[in-house]
Amino acid sequence: MTDLSLYRNIGIFAHVDAGKTTTTERILKLTGKIHKTGEVHDGESTTDFMEQEAERGITIQSAAVSCFWKDHRFNVIDTPGHVDFTVEVYRSLKVLDGGIGVFCGSGGVEPQSETNWRYANDSEVARVIFVNKLDRMGADFYRVVNQIKNVLGATPLVMTLPIGIEDDFVGVVDVLTKQAYVWDDTGLPENYEIQDVPADMVDKVNEYHEMLVETAVEQDDDLMMAYMDGEEPSIEDLKRCIREGTRKLDFFPTYCGSAFKNKGVQLVLDAVVDYLPDPTEVDPQPLTDEEGNETGEHALVSADEPLRALAFKIMDDRFGALTFVRIYSGKLNKGDTILNSATGKTERVGRMVEMQADERNELNSAQAGDIIAIVGMKNVQTGHTLCDPKHPCTLEAMVFPEPVISIAVAPKDKGASEKMGIAIGKMVAEDPSFRVETDEDSGETILKGMGELHLDIKVDILKRTYGVELVVGQPQVAYRETITQSVEDSYTHKKQSGGSGQYGKIDYRIRPGEPGSGFKFTSTVVGGNVPKEFFPAIEKGFKGMMEQGTLAGFPVLDVEVELYDGAYHAVDSSAIAFEIAAKGAFRQSIPKCSPQLIEPIMKVDVFTPEDHVGDVIGDLNRRRGMIKDQEAGVTGVRIKADVPLSEMFGYIGHLRTMTSGRGQFSMEFSHYMPCPANVSESVIAAEKERQAKK
Repeated sequence: MTDLSLYRNIGIFAHVDAGKTTTTERILKLTGKIHKTGEVHDGESTTDFMEQEAERGITIQSAAVSCFWKDHRFNVIDTPGHVDFTVEVYRSLKVLDGGIGVFCGSGGVEPQSETNWRYANDSEVARVIFVNKLDRMGADFYRVVNQIKNVLGATPLVMTLPIGIEDDFVGVVDVLTKQAYVWDDTGLPENYEIQDVPADMVDKVNEYHEMLVETAVEQDDDLMMAYMDGEEPSIEDLKRCIREGTRKLDFFPTYCGSAFKNKGVQLVLDAVVDYLPDPTEVDPQPLTDEEGNETGEHALVSADEPLRALAFKIMDDRFGALTFVRIYSGKLNKGDTILNSATGKTERVGRMVEMQADERNELNSAQAGDIIAIVGMKNVQTGHTLCDPKHPCTLEAMVFPEPVISIAVAPKDKGASEKMGIAIGKMVAEDPSFRVETDEDSGETILKGMGELHLDIKVDILKRTYGVELVVGQPQVAYRETITQSVEDSYTHKKQSGGSGQYGKIDYRIRPGEPGSGFKFTSTVVGGNVPKEFFPAIEKGFKGMMEQGTLAGFPVLDVEVELYDGAYHAVDSSAIAFEIAAKGAFRQSIPKCSPQLIEPIMKVDVFTPEDHVGDVIGDLNRRRGMIKDQEAGVTGVRIKADVPLSEMFGYIGHLRTMTSGRGQFSMEFSHYMPCPANVSESVIAAEKERQAKK
């Protein structure tokens, strides 16, 4: 068995274009996994192996690779930066023990870095920080460190300082050992020499060294007392303290360099070994019951425990379906039978492989701490727990955001529809934030996702990977309906047709719920006027009607129904009768509650050069945006606003025109808000016209 203290499961995450994939390539080169580094801008990097990734120069799905550094085994996951794919980042963080947060030396803390940082805080993942691209124009390491403090509210522990900046960036000083690492001009990562600290930096290095020691010794009272008495702690003691503080998320060791120019990456790899936790040092995953409540037990990371593993990603490739699994405890051997606690079915493990992006090495066994892929699992979905059939258990499940945008698609020719069905089935299994439904009336297929780029890439994959040509409709916004007033009402369902009839009478109150509360049903019936066994049927009747509102047929949100009285007939009353009564009651009463249309509002974060701020703000106002905040940086201004999704289609093209191609933006779903009357009327009219056409 391997020693778990030599394992590091880490992810690399950051904003778009901060250099995650390039950093991953450098790690693979340094650890001897690849001999020629592929560049992202040539479309040749190892982990971006989808055609769409190579073309666009972005990462779409997280890729897993294993490699070795100083006898330690790294399982590295390169994650996407685009906001449309944050679900990939979220599910990768869920199964990692540590991470490297990459920030751009000139762009600093960008909008998407905040979202990813927040996810990492939620998942309590220890991180080291790498400030990349210090060879670029406008790079400023000290400014980025301040942004990490102010924007992310995190404590960076500065471990290296840059020597020179922009074109003159030649190396870094290790603050802990006070040694300078200087690279020559060959661009090879191994061509560096260790020198004395440059004379003009001695004071700065001493100042940062002192700050480092003061922060580190806070982790150990005895060392702190000795340090107060003037005793300098040893490097070993300091490393031990830094490791402890990093694990507890008290601070984040911060490094600098340029991945593209191969400078400073080795020190980050050393930091992963020295400071990031191994699988046994992370708080073990809680086990939950079927409803998702914690049971108080945990999946201890040890090979001697029963098997507990989480399927965190499913990928379809030329060898069949791959299920990526993080093993939390126990061992897994080829040929074992394992239980999927979500479906209650058992499956036999045929082949297990260790992943090298898109190459694979066969394995015969794996153990706690490993991240592997199993080939050919049948009914496993993202977030399912795989365990020992003798010890069934459930690990805490993953929660995925609701899609906010949809498009209607139809295959170009009749023969392609079956092919499309199979392809879409595989894609939904791979990506939980991508949903598909069929419009029952028109027979159209509706694809739903997290943003325009997300759906654009799905359509592209259908076309290229699966050979399905599609006709794509206009993007549609996920409107919803809600109510604004309370109503007290009564409804009787009575039907006589020879033999026993149907009878159910309900008296109820309907009122608006708290935003985001969904549907709530309560009953305050006393004296048995409506017997208890009919309550579930009444709830089911109301809940089933929430799918289609009375204004324009959009789903209804945030409604509370209280049943307070009613009547029943000893012979004619049945669950069906009361369910029909509830459905009739919904149709009768909702129009009396002043229903209104609500629309998804997006949290929009725009970056623009200073001379275009007026145009950008004016444009956001025209799009019914509410400006929340603006903050001037060195290279431009960041504007934060809440804007309705319906006004944001095609925004990127517009923004680029206004800012001569220098503007950037990201957006994510924030909340639902009532539509203005004129918007509401046109949406309802358009929806009714669409229904009439059918």
